[in-house]
Amino acid sequence: MFQEGETVFLEGADGKRYWLKVSFGMVKVQGLGAVDGSKLKDLDDGSSVSIVGREYTVFRPGMLDLVGSLERGAQIISPKDAATILVHCDVKAGDRILEVGAGSGGLTTVLLTSVAPTGCVHTLELKEENAKRAERNVSRTGLDSYWSYTIGDARESKPSVDWQADALIMDMPDPWLALGNLGGCLRSGGRLCAYVPNMNQVESTVIALREAGYSDVRALENIQRFLEVHPGGVRPSFDTLGHTGYLIFARKRLRPPN
Repeated sequence: MFQEGETVFLEGADGKRYWLKVSFGMVKVQGLGAVDGSKLKDLDDGSSVSIVGREYTVFRPGMLDLVGSLERGAQIISPKDAATILVHCDVKAGDRILEVGAGSGGLTTVLLTSVAPTGCVHTLELKEENAKRAERNVSRTGLDSYWSYTIGDARESKPSVDWQADALIMDMPDPWLALGNLGGCLRSGGRLCAYVPNMNQVESTVIALREAGYSDVRALENIQRFLEVHPGGVRPSFDTLGHTGYLIFARKRLRPPN
């Protein structure tokens, strides 16, 4: 059953969504006005509810729903790329993740959903405004107690945590310049990911990783398109995601003592 304080959304017959935090009193819902929250009492995920004479389905948001409804500022890492990062960085419950670049908190949300409640995510962010926006977005997930951040330049600042990360994920234009500073924050055997927008940056990052002794260095991009499915006809969507960015992955090797 829904609990007070959790985030849900109402979905109308037209597919439009209205977000709210559950309260069993009167609730102000953007786009609908004041709503009697007691109607949600004793309801569960996927239940129908009548509000102002209209029928809605009330859902708990999944990871994709949360990412799609973020307050946007900086461009987010797309769900298709975020999913690839989870797999290639072997992110799982209990892991400790060091993220560089909060953006709008899209990847942060995905990471938190994957590592909580036994793991955590710490973000090193250059701009305070990005961190605050990400903080507002993360608070909607109910997982904000597993997230923390430090304001600083990844090329010279250290995160304010005393642990080594299982994965280091960098969304910044020049990740090769941060390797010397942050490489020590990644445990031996840990995974590294860098997300960059152009191929020149891929080249610089891959070369730097190889020179630093990382193993299994590889780069890729994801091309994805949706299908428009109608009775009697199916075609690729014109609104394809296509290329979004390049992903570089590597694994930290424990160097033998000199």
